[in-house]
Amino acid sequence: MKKIVSILMVLAMVLSMAACSSEPAADDTYKVGICQLVQHEALDAATLGFKEALQEKLGDKVTFIEQNASGDAATCGTICNQLVAEGVDLMMGNATAALQAAAAASATIPVVGTSITDYATALAIEGWTGKTGTNITGTADLAPLDEQAAMIQELFPDAKTVGILYCSAEPNSVYQSDVISGYLTEMGYAVEVFTFADSNDVANVTSAACAAADVLYIPTDNTAASCTETIANVAIPAGKAIVAGEAGICGGCGVATLSINYYDIGWAAGEMAYEILVNGANPGDMEIAYAAKVEKLYNEANCTALGIEVPEGYAPLG
Repeated sequence: MKKIVSILMVLAMVLSMAACSSEPAADDTYKVGICQLVQHEALDAATLGFKEALQEKLGDKVTFIEQNASGDAATCGTICNQLVAEGVDLMMGNATAALQAAAAASATIPVVGTSITDYATALAIEGWTGKTGTNITGTADLAPLDEQAAMIQELFPDAKTVGILYCSAEPNSVYQSDVISGYLTEMGYAVEVFTFADSNDVANVTSAACAAADVLYIPTDNTAASCTETIANVAIPAGKAIVAGEAGICGGCGVATLSINYYDIGWAAGEMAYEILVNGANPGDMEIAYAAKVEKLYNEANCTALGIEVPEGYAPLG
């Protein structure tokens, strides 16, 4: 509860700043570069929210240079270097690899991240205070991992082993796995971790996880989000349920999730970008903002296929 209150306070502060913002001068225009790691439902929604927040305030005074790296971290670096060469006024990095590439491309151009699980991990910041102290700020997509662990216990109290499945190349997935493993172990579950290096390994690793675990958990992971059909084609026939870290993965291969709204965190990132562009806010002094609410959701089709009865308090995925 304390964390939710603090999250609400952070977002309220961002929105109140926006409400008091000065209007841009008549001749002011802004060029904003967007680097998105990969195309999938969650990241697409965050980018849309970011753009629409800025367009609502700036109209045709803002133009976007938007590029997608198709899941390749090295391409994020190429994109961000191109954006710097284009002379953008601000860069938005959507997902960890995109944020890291923007940070490497410039130490002076303001950078706003979104869909980042943990900024301290992504940027290798020690002694985390909630602010980066650099040219970077943004919004996070971390849902409460203790509550996600509690969801697994609520849905699968008789399970003995939880298999955690994620891409080893995504540092924020490693972070989520480490944290939720602690909660699950405290609850009495045995935890086994299964990682794939890229999309080529997904089917084989998922098969191994299904053979070893009673139920699977997939954190917020961009590679997994791009491979949900492959994962579902293995897990559903094997009779193994997946609890997911976000709604997009749940919609593709999961049975339930405690998820944030990615459009909302994208919108909040757009509000922060406006403060930086128009009012000269220093990104390094701006607190990282978190989602104002989380929601228990379930995938009706997958629950039916696996014979899972969902308790009260869960809403169907839209």
